[in-house]
Amino acid sequence: MLLHEDPAVTIRGISVSEMDNNVYLLTAKKSGAQVLIDAADDFPAIEQLLRDGAADAAGPAKVELVITTHSHWDHVRALADTVAATGAKSAAGAEDIPAIEVPTDVSLEHQDVGRFDGFSLEAIKLRGHTPGSVALLYRAPDGPAHVFTGDSLFPGGVGNTEKDPERFASLFNDVRDRLFGYLPDDTVIHPGHGKGTTLGAERPHLDEWKSRGW
Repeated sequence: MLLHEDPAVTIRGISVSEMDNNVYLLTAKKSGAQVLIDAADDFPAIEQLLRDGAADAAGPAKVELVITTHSHWDHVRALADTVAATGAKSAAGAEDIPAIEVPTDVSLEHQDVGRFDGFSLEAIKLRGHTPGSVALLYRAPDGPAHVFTGDSLFPGGVGNTEKDPERFASLFNDVRDRLFGYLPDDTVIHPGHGKGTTLGAERPHLDEWKSRGW
């Protein structure tokens, strides 16, 4: 599904698996450079996503990086096949790398910027769902920013912290400060499962989330 198109980039996404995992693909229209976010499951479906993205590009498409937002099993089931088939490097938050069986080439820290031929992505560390969860920020040249939040922010609240007050406080504070405090209301949120939202739609509920503790 085509989620966004601007003069530089297309963003496509598919849902895979019984858990409705989202897989996202950014493709640079001019160069064909691609970044895949969360090779969650169903490699044949991911192959079709890559073909669809390749058709958006003027030049030959090439997957340059596969980014895993966090280490949970349901987000990495097709990672090995995707890396093997594309020859792409893989990336994840530094603290989550030991829990990912597929070797990780790029260790991500907060505000690391990956520059590709046609677009950039900024890593935003959102600690709590897992220790090294990362979101990826794409600043569109002529419209709202887009953030791929993994399982750290959804419509209606932050990700699961298993009723651990310290983990919840960590995740809530990072989401509040590093997303809501950093980006405008029209920013589009692309979560790891289910439908998207915007920061503006969720901002009025921050105090409610803090009070309930999840």
